[in-house]
Amino acid sequence: MITVGAVGDLILDEPDPDSFLAPAAPVLRGMDLAIGHIEVPHSTTTVQRSTDVPAPPADPAALKAVSAAGFHVATLAGNHIYDAGDEGLADTIAHARAAGLETAGAGPDLAEARRPAVVERGGLRFAVLSYNCVGPRDSWATSRKPGCAYVRVLTHYELDHASPGGPPEVFTFADPASLALMEEDVRRARADADVVLVSLHKGVGHTPAVVAMYESPVARAAIDAGADAVFSHHAHIMRGIEVHKGRPIFHGLGNFVTVTHALTPSAGTGADELRAWAERRTKLYGFAPDPDMPYYPFHPESRNTAIAVCRFDENGLREAGFVPCRIDDRGRPVPVGGTPEGAEVTRYIEDITREAGLNGRFTAHGAEVRIDLSGGDQ
Repeated sequence: MITVGAVGDLILDEPDPDSFLAPAAPVLRGMDLAIGHIEVPHSTTTVQRSTDVPAPPADPAALKAVSAAGFHVATLAGNHIYDAGDEGLADTIAHARAAGLETAGAGPDLAEARRPAVVERGGLRFAVLSYNCVGPRDSWATSRKPGCAYVRVLTHYELDHASPGGPPEVFTFADPASLALMEEDVRRARADADVVLVSLHKGVGHTPAVVAMYESPVARAAIDAGADAVFSHHAHIMRGIEVHKGRPIFHGLGNFVTVTHALTPSAGTGADELRAWAERRTKLYGFAPDPDMPYYPFHPESRNTAIAVCRFDENGLREAGFVPCRIDDRGRPVPVGGTPEGAEVTRYIEDITREAGLNGRFTAHGAEVRIDLSGGDQ
């Protein structure tokens, strides 16, 4: 069988990037195909295009550490990939490929961004597609502009009680035309590949357990069009797991290696914006980062993470599961499957799966946790 592994966000913006991946590297190198999401541009440009909370470009050399740790495909469709403009995006793709990584989800135009990364393993042809579901519009590719592939998600706020200015109910859903393009890509890849894997950058940031209204329909649409598994990221915290038509949907693989001082307020350029963001983050999401980990500015619960695992043979998907991991005090994801700490991470994933109303069911199996693929859809 061919083993595929996938992780969530990768931000390698600190010295000695290899050291952060070292504990997980033996597991990743044991995969026939390992997929990681590159969250920020990797470039030496000083251009800044985003008016959101921008991610400064990381050292291009850090992509060599990603490859050396065992990754083969880098998905790029995310909200920060265009933060350093055309040059930053082009540099990221060029440096990733120079490091030996196939890329998906971004390119010099929309056609290239929608093109899958294709890898052959053990006589099977794997196609990996990548889409950004969270914006901003500046990050989207067009026929004449570099950027990423995307699914446009709409938000509607409905005040359903007599209290003007009160808290509304929030409805989110994919624009049908945009969703149809993703489905078209999956069907096209399905016709040319034995296995199709879809990466979605989606979800509500830094918020435990919640799966927004649009997330299941978009992920299920990918499965319905022919995808064999969906791997998601963006929220910087784990999400639950769903099974649809016998295929796994990882609604959010959280952080993997996400080390950076870019969100830590300090003296210098941009300090006022960072301080304002730090205050807003506390109000919006109800947490402050651990002051002893200034290089890890994320929710304490985000230290629970996992490596998604799927196994295939000539008949298709045979097994799915995950390797529980815990991010240590140095910001390194450490595989902990088969240990008491691994059982705690698994319980966390079980709890958030149940709280979100998802149908994933799990069984420990050595260093991995298996997902029951036989259960019916919700």
